[in-house]
Amino acid sequence: MIEVNNLVKKYGNHLALDHISFKIEKGHIYGLLGPNGAGKSTTMNILTGYLAATEGEVIIDGHSIFDEPDLAKKNIGYLPEQPPVYMDFTVFEYLKFAAELKGIKKNERLKNIKEAMEMARVFDVKDRIIKNLSKGYRQRVGLAQAILGFPDIIILDEPTVGLDPKQIIEMRELIRNLGKKHTVILSSHILSEVSEICDYILIISGGKLVASDKASNLSNMKEEKQKVKLVVKCEINRAKEIALKVTEDVKVKSTPQKEYVEVEAFAKEDIREAISIAYMNEKCPIIAMSSNETSLEDVFLELTSGNNTKDNTIKEKKSEKAVESVIDETMEDILEENDENNGKEEE
Repeated sequence: MIEVNNLVKKYGNHLALDHISFKIEKGHIYGLLGPNGAGKSTTMNILTGYLAATEGEVIIDGHSIFDEPDLAKKNIGYLPEQPPVYMDFTVFEYLKFAAELKGIKKNERLKNIKEAMEMARVFDVKDRIIKNLSKGYRQRVGLAQAILGFPDIIILDEPTVGLDPKQIIEMRELIRNLGKKHTVILSSHILSEVSEICDYILIISGGKLVASDKASNLSNMKEEKQKVKLVVKCEINRAKEIALKVTEDVKVKSTPQKEYVEVEAFAKEDIREAISIAYMNEKCPIIAMSSNETSLEDVFLELTSGNNTKDNTIKEKKSEKAVESVIDETMEDILEENDENNGKEEE
């Protein structure tokens, strides 16, 4: 449906897009994800014909956006980050004007406008002046404009920016509904939003496309193995032998309390249940256990770390701290309890 080949955009000496290539297939919701300034809006503006590329090509349904713009744009509905609404128009007046600009046949306009208003949930405010509407409603009016003519492709640039939590939830629901009948491409710097709505994710960083896949597949990119960390009541050598029955990659170390051992076990699959059973069968109580499955957030931070090294380092430290917090707290409780018991014995 859309083919982007070696797209380059330069602003003077600044390289905004660096040979980006990807394909958009029909019937899915795609998320263009990246930090602020990564090149998302530039990509969107080129895809929709609002901006010329320095090099490369964009083919939409077999038509070049640069050589055959009218034919290529025919199947595109676009909502920029700032909705292109006329503040002094009523909602209906604006959509009627937009329908005329899009060349929708006169005998089909009213029906088309009504359906677009119902889909975007602005029918109840159709006679209100746009400047008197909330930002959330203005965004919906912009969405209704993009839907007009019912194009196959809907492109949304940061569709939830500036909205309150309730409006964000409503906008996400609208986008999901659009995805049932249209191919949707949306850009965002909010990872949770993209992972919640989109079937496929394209990550842009520093003007380059650094990843493109399903969210579930991207989560598996960062590392092949998951880590399970345990504190067990067991002799150190025996603790290692038991863990080795479950996985080959095991590390053990002693703790300040000699009867407790810290175990780290690594495996490609989730071994929490298997390792728990192994220690229970050997009558070695598990005092605490945690795991650090790779999240999409981890992948995003790693792929975009070149632009945000400091923030990434802070995030890694926070992540490591979160993984170990349960074990640390448990060990502190054990040590305090033992100190209290020792004090009572001395008395």
